[in-house]
Amino acid sequence: MKNILELKNIGKKYQAKNGEIEALKNINLKVQEGEFVSIIGPSGCGKSTLLSIIAGLEKQTAGEIYKNGEIGYMLQTDSLLPWRTIYKNVLFGLEVRKIKTSENEKYVQELLKKYNLYEFKEKYPSQLSGGMRQRVALIRTLATRPSILLLDEAFSALDYQTRIMVTNDIFQILKNEKITAIMVTHDISEAISMSDRVVVLTNRPGTVKKIHKIDFEMENRNPINCRESPKFSKYFDTIWKELDVHAWEKHIRRKKKILKTNKKEQNISSTYKTSNCNSIYCWMGNIS
Repeated sequence: MKNILELKNIGKKYQAKNGEIEALKNINLKVQEGEFVSIIGPSGCGKSTLLSIIAGLEKQTAGEIYKNGEIGYMLQTDSLLPWRTIYKNVLFGLEVRKIKTSENEKYVQELLKKYNLYEFKEKYPSQLSGGMRQRVALIRTLATRPSILLLDEAFSALDYQTRIMVTNDIFQILKNEKITAIMVTHDISEAISMSDRVVVLTNRPGTVKKIHKIDFEMENRNPINCRESPKFSKYFDTIWKELDVHAWEKHIRRKKKILKTNKKEQNISSTYKTSNCNSIYCWMGNIS
């Protein structure tokens, strides 16, 4: 398989009031055509920033990106327009990009039929379940025929049971349509059950700590039967330890304690200066 995406030494720095913040550092990753890759890491390590850079919504401050194909982006919410029918929602991306041709409309209709949504095409988003809405959002994205799909916590708004069923549906759709997928998630189980590889990022500045190849050695693999495999818990334990969440929380607590101490010292210093100034003022007043 050929590479459809390559990241070389990607870095990202932000300017903030309190100085420069380095969000990402030396990210190197190759993604093959048809692969499903998940990116996980501690909160604030730059996962969503990396997706935005791949999508072209943000510019990296270092490194190069090589892309071979169009990119689609699925956000945390389905973002369906409540005043448009399901069919018109699915056509929305084509309209915005001015590629609403009869050929593309026919492709949309085929997708709706293929994934059991055609009979709901005249309904409105409020009349559909959360899982169905997410499938509509996916078909709206696929309507523009992307080669690479980016998913940013795309299932986080769903309840646990619905989330498992929807991930299973979307996994099957992406494999059927031969779409390369890159997903950011906080859910280790979700990453393991859906992915060919899982990329673990370090704490900020985020860099690649390790890349795990996920192989359950089973035919007709899907996210549900992967969770039943004996290998699932082994992958989970390994990745959980690498995330080192407790060490990060300890670091944050220590940092907060330092900031609190510094603030207390600043308050004492400020009180001393004010008191000292008042004494000088009184002393000058007495002279007069």
